[in-house]
Amino acid sequence: MQTFPTTQTQAADIVRTFMARTYSWMAAGLALTAGVAYMTAQNTELAMQVMQLRLPLMLAQLALVFVLSLFAQRLSSTVAGFLFIGYALLTGLTFSALLFAYSPTAVISAFATTAGTFALMSAVGFLIKRDLSAMGRFFMFAIIGLFVAMLVNMFVASSALTLGISIVGVLLFAGLTAYDTQMLRNLALSGISGEQAEKAAINGALALYLDFINMFLFILRLFGGNRN
Repeated sequence: MQTFPTTQTQAADIVRTFMARTYSWMAAGLALTAGVAYMTAQNTELAMQVMQLRLPLMLAQLALVFVLSLFAQRLSSTVAGFLFIGYALLTGLTFSALLFAYSPTAVISAFATTAGTFALMSAVGFLIKRDLSAMGRFFMFAIIGLFVAMLVNMFVASSALTLGISIVGVLLFAGLTAYDTQMLRNLALSGISGEQAEKAAINGALALYLDFINMFLFILRLFGGNRN
């Protein structure tokens, strides 16, 4: 039988504990990604090998995301944690290319802007009283539309479309940050505990990690600062 919070103090403690665990996993993933990307970029030989294996690495990333998203309830928290760390590591390898394509100033500025935007939108999602659950379907279709637009732009290579996609991408993942934060807060209040809570925290960390990473990529495109 699930135990639901009976007082505001109990509810606040449950939410605080769960969200702290979720953000800890997310922060660990981001730190690993940044560290691996930097170390890979410092090793020219390794960076070249990563570039040659870019497609297999990206496919492996997609596979890990699907496994974590679709089979989260069937996996133990230990396995889910290893898969999340593995995904963050692979992302760091593929992100090393960004340090060659963009100037350090652009990367640092984009990361700082993303961190500020993420913190703001996460706070909005946590504090806002309006129920955002009805927006889930909108976000799903918006992501599909954005993906289609990016595929089209691969062929037409329109600078105006690239700018539009980047702006929409930032707004979309900023909105998703607020939405995912509220969904995680509500999940904590549902009475989840123990092993299930740990798995939910890891899965929630993955969702927030993806929001952050995607927002960072779109903001980086807006900042520009290509080396060439």
